[in-house]
Amino acid sequence: MRRWLERQILRMTRTMNLRRKIVAFYGLVVFIPTVILGIGAGYLAMQNVRSNYMLTINEAVRQTAQSIDFRKQSYDLLVNRTGTDGELISRLSRTYESWEEQLASVNYVDRSFQVMSRYLTGIENFRIYHHNPTLVEDGGLLWKPGNRTLPGGDEETWYTNVLASPFALQWTDVTGEQAKLIVSRKIMNTGGDVFGAVYMLLDYGSVFGELMDHPFSGEGSLFLLDEHDHVVAASDRSVIGQPVAATILSRLNIGNANGDSVTGDGEYFAVRQLSGGWKIAALVQMRKMEQQSATTVYSIVAITVFFLFLSMFLVMIVLKNVVLRIRKLGNRMSDVAEGDFNVMVKSRSRDEVGDLEEMFSEMAGRLGSLVDMLSSAKLKEKESSFQALQAQINPHFIYNSLSLLQWRALDQGDAVQVEAIEALTTFYRLALDNKSNVTLIRSEIEHVRAYLDIQQMRYPERVRVVWELEEPVMELYAIKMILQPIVENVYIHGRIYTVPEACISISVRRAGGMIRFAVKDNGTGIDADTLALIRKGEKAGKGNGYGLMNIQERLTLYFGDAGRLRIDSEPGQGACVTIELPACTDKPELYREG
Repeated sequence: MRRWLERQILRMTRTMNLRRKIVAFYGLVVFIPTVILGIGAGYLAMQNVRSNYMLTINEAVRQTAQSIDFRKQSYDLLVNRTGTDGELISRLSRTYESWEEQLASVNYVDRSFQVMSRYLTGIENFRIYHHNPTLVEDGGLLWKPGNRTLPGGDEETWYTNVLASPFALQWTDVTGEQAKLIVSRKIMNTGGDVFGAVYMLLDYGSVFGELMDHPFSGEGSLFLLDEHDHVVAASDRSVIGQPVAATILSRLNIGNANGDSVTGDGEYFAVRQLSGGWKIAALVQMRKMEQQSATTVYSIVAITVFFLFLSMFLVMIVLKNVVLRIRKLGNRMSDVAEGDFNVMVKSRSRDEVGDLEEMFSEMAGRLGSLVDMLSSAKLKEKESSFQALQAQINPHFIYNSLSLLQWRALDQGDAVQVEAIEALTTFYRLALDNKSNVTLIRSEIEHVRAYLDIQQMRYPERVRVVWELEEPVMELYAIKMILQPIVENVYIHGRIYTVPEACISISVRRAGGMIRFAVKDNGTGIDADTLALIRKGEKAGKGNGYGLMNIQERLTLYFGDAGRLRIDSEPGQGACVTIELPACTDKPELYREG
């Protein structure tokens, strides 16, 4: 079959010259198939855009629902833990006979819930109300309902409504002030006896605003509904607090829906159930998307056809020139085939055919030597590959894990563990920030403090740290990680924790147009041979010097000769590392000479 097809094609094109053959093959093999495929691909793209867009929107709704549900559960967990705290219920229900007992309860509330109320963002006010006549209110966390004004009403009205509500926990919006939300929770025991209520005032923008405003690139709307189908948050803030019947969702049957559909008006509608009977509804306009997609597909097809015709025109022009020159070259080859090597072809073009003409002329004059050279020549290619492997750490995973550990430590009342986790969180937040190699000096000092806090926990009361910092210098810029490696060397190589009356002095001062960092210690010091190797930029034993070499390289990379590092040390008397770099009010760029 293949040979028969080849014979038929050759028979059909036998009488055609080279130009017609190339044009015919170009049209059959390139032009016509490309046009057909372009039109078909455009049609298929239009059919697939709708389904792909739905999948994209559905995924966006799912992720938004997860984020909102996580935030809601976080605030619910905070008030639920407060409202069900057994010790708090016990203290609110007892009768007090002395100020000492009342003070102990006030201290317990402050100690147990002060930090907890600041754990989540967006909390503007957190209070615990009670009606125990023998227990005071401290005006901090512990309150009694009175005639004082609260956002959206007064304390007495709010407290009465909360206690009368059949629900233990409820979310409400602030009437006339849509930028606020109130989370209320009864403080009650397992028997249903109520001893007070938790009041938490939230900033709407911090809690839900960033997730709800301008969703889907402004082509849709989001609605967060509570268990009573009242709007808690929405892209259009004017409908917050209204029932579903008063919004554009009234024409859609939400019910207990938990899926997606396309309305008769060409809108994509999706509902997702959240915890506590809440749900999130999304309404996305699809007409504009379809129009833009169709325009894009048609534009691609039109551009493809245009360039196909343009390429056809160019091919014909090139063929006209190439075919004539090939014919001339063919005539000269016939002369060579007859044994005449003294033929010359003059070339005035610098293209491939011109090169071929020159090569032919040279070949005709030196046929023997050229054959030998061509047979022994080899094409050489140099390949260079750059491979880089970088460990990818998800900072958010580390932060979330440390936050979980901190939550557990708070729950167990382990202050030392909480302190250690906070230091680790600060340390890794700065160490894993790879967005820029430049940072404020304040952030660099914060990084060093976090590292020293960790070391102080490892070696308690063994090392004294002296800080000499100029506050105006803190707002200037420097490169990251220039102090922490030096302080780390003091512990690892200087073994500062083994020295009696150990002391580390860290100073940051401005001297004219320069910033001078100095780290001085009274550790074991550096011996003369190792110090000489470090100053030469060579590897010192057991890994010493790599951190200092890296600092010097980065100083040179950003400041050239203006960035300097100096090391002074005597064995047994400690060391002093000094870094000087220009004072930068703006972020420094990579140094360029000239």
